[in-house]
Amino acid sequence: MSNMLVQLKQLSTVVADTGDLGAIRRFAPQDATTNPSLILKAVQSGQYDALLDEILVAARDHKGTLEEAVDQASDRLVVAMGCLILNHIPGRVSTEVNARLSFDRDASIAKARRLVTLYEEAGISRDRILIKIAATWEGIRAAEVLEREGIACNLTLIFSFTQARACAEAGAFLISPFVGRILDWYCKVNPGTDYAPDEEPGVLQVREIYRWFRRHQYPTVVMGASFRNRGEILALAGCDRLTISPALLEELSRRDGSVDRVLTDSGVYAERPTPLNEAEFRWQFNEDAMATEKLAEGIRCFEADQLKLETLLRERLAGGTV
Repeated sequence: MSNMLVQLKQLSTVVADTGDLGAIRRFAPQDATTNPSLILKAVQSGQYDALLDEILVAARDHKGTLEEAVDQASDRLVVAMGCLILNHIPGRVSTEVNARLSFDRDASIAKARRLVTLYEEAGISRDRILIKIAATWEGIRAAEVLEREGIACNLTLIFSFTQARACAEAGAFLISPFVGRILDWYCKVNPGTDYAPDEEPGVLQVREIYRWFRRHQYPTVVMGASFRNRGEILALAGCDRLTISPALLEELSRRDGSVDRVLTDSGVYAERPTPLNEAEFRWQFNEDAMATEKLAEGIRCFEADQLKLETLLRERLAGGTV
């Protein structure tokens, strides 16, 4: 019998949740996802030093202010890293819009267009890119515009069914529900509770979203993310895509045992409901304490790591060290 990772790949598209090129080469995923935290970790690892030096030299020749040079260098860095990742996968790479733009529709659109332009200048077509945007109301509306322009989006930091539904209604290409972070919240408010994988709140939510999308025939891809253990992953076998950290990819590749399909299209369909309006979305989302807290926390955490990356770039630009 083949290992669990091989079997899982037959049921769901496996995506590497990392910027580590060694891990990507080893586990041969279809796609890869990045975020500011993963980009910062990859830069700090040293494996992108030559690339970073090249980008800093170009940014230093920029005629604008230091802050403009930092912004330009940051954009070029994430795109250049995405291009390197694409050399090792057959599918798409997700590149994230700055978290600080999460509540600014127009700025998110402008940044997404900028990132896509940089990819296209590097010879990468749009069909190999996913632009990641936090699933705020403004982020969803930005994705709606971008999708009409042929820019596929990954709506991230999904913690509620309301977010997922609004994303599908906006025509988003893909959503990323954060299974493990949902579990974190429930463990914090219910200390001592031991959740079996099949009973975890995050797992149950992804199943609900997947089945609702299929029942109403929304084409939006459901990609489970932020896993804490292999049990969560196996409990979602059959989900469209699963983005998995190198540590859990390693664990799955070393384990034998049967992996069974859990999620399937029931073949029972229903008419789509009227799309949520802004007031309905905000009220329903507001009523979900877990989702509101975890979305805000996720945006803050991603922005904190984005600021650390920008500080690193700023110091090296200002100091003239390459």
